[in-house]
Amino acid sequence: MLNSYYNEKILGLQGVKIKKVENAAKEMRIELEMERRPHMCPACGRQTDRIHDYRKQVVKDMPSFGKAVFLVLRKRRYACSCGKRFFEENTFLSRYQRMTTRKIAGIIASLGKCRSYTSVSLEQGVSVTTVLRLFNYVQYPKPKHLPTALGIDEFKGNSGGEKFHCILTDLETGKVIDILKTRYKHDLYDYFKRYPREERAKVHYFVSDMYQTYADIAKTWFPNATYIIDKYHWVRQVSFAFERVRKDVQKKFSKSHRIYFKHSRKLLLKRWQDLTDEQKQQVNVMLYASAELSTAYFLKEQLYHIIREVPAEKFEESLRSWIEDAHGSDIEPFVKCALTYRHWFSPIVQSFRHKYTNGFTEGCNNKIKVLKRTSYGLQNFRRFRSRILYLFQ
Repeated sequence: MLNSYYNEKILGLQGVKIKKVENAAKEMRIELEMERRPHMCPACGRQTDRIHDYRKQVVKDMPSFGKAVFLVLRKRRYACSCGKRFFEENTFLSRYQRMTTRKIAGIIASLGKCRSYTSVSLEQGVSVTTVLRLFNYVQYPKPKHLPTALGIDEFKGNSGGEKFHCILTDLETGKVIDILKTRYKHDLYDYFKRYPREERAKVHYFVSDMYQTYADIAKTWFPNATYIIDKYHWVRQVSFAFERVRKDVQKKFSKSHRIYFKHSRKLLLKRWQDLTDEQKQQVNVMLYASAELSTAYFLKEQLYHIIREVPAEKFEESLRSWIEDAHGSDIEPFVKCALTYRHWFSPIVQSFRHKYTNGFTEGCNNKIKVLKRTSYGLQNFRRFRSRILYLFQ
């Protein structure tokens, strides 16, 4: 009895009697049966303890000790005086299933990490089709409520016949709200218009990148929310503009100078105040070679100074002044950058006044990329959506 008790503890199933254990090289078969007790008839509700017959069923369980585990369950079928025949109840095996409930839960739980269906199937000793069939039970309806700070962005999904999908996040709590199949304006309009006006009014901050469709969504469906452009997306426009100037300038030099400028790009992109004295000398040598590059470098450093040093109450005025300087520089990349800032001026200023960014959303996109890479792509959008939402629970 003592050995049987400990075997039941190790097995993790209560109310069973272990009759026999067979150990092979790659699998373990455990014969067991439930303790006999009176059962209530599902037809008439009377209790009965009369056994009609026995049947054996082989059930897959969680792998243990590096081996596949099979439970050989000797099931009783009870007979009631009303003529009803029914199987005894147990807590570890659902009806019509050939694997334990904890194995099913383990398979689904394994998909909460960035793993492929194939790797989970090999680990659990089941087919890929079985893993897909079990995960189909995991479904997420459209959320009923919208967050206070709503983040929106697109990511490359390549599922369901669409190249880009859309992700909605709660920037206040750091949760993924929903995954949309497309980023097209009409689909986003159809999605948000299903929410009542009272629910949309709860959104106080709407954060996105510099995509006009998102701006139209914010203006149409969230007119009372503060529209914010993610700080990373508008700041990098200056770095892009400076890089285009550097590439245009270095084309005019000899081969050795072109290679030198190319290898020194990180030095030029680095902030002046973070450079050592030796690095500052190297930068000065490069800037003396081109007045255009020197002006572009000054504009880049000036914007970084405004972002990090200028007080919040003077930011709007300083940014307007920088836009005028960049537009009047006659350097094409910076003229375009100034026009972009002028177009998105209000949400850019709001990004400086409020704490919200799309950093969490971008982090989610990176994790989704890892999931896609480990899974070698996911074609079914409904399952892809469920997998992403399950991944971020």
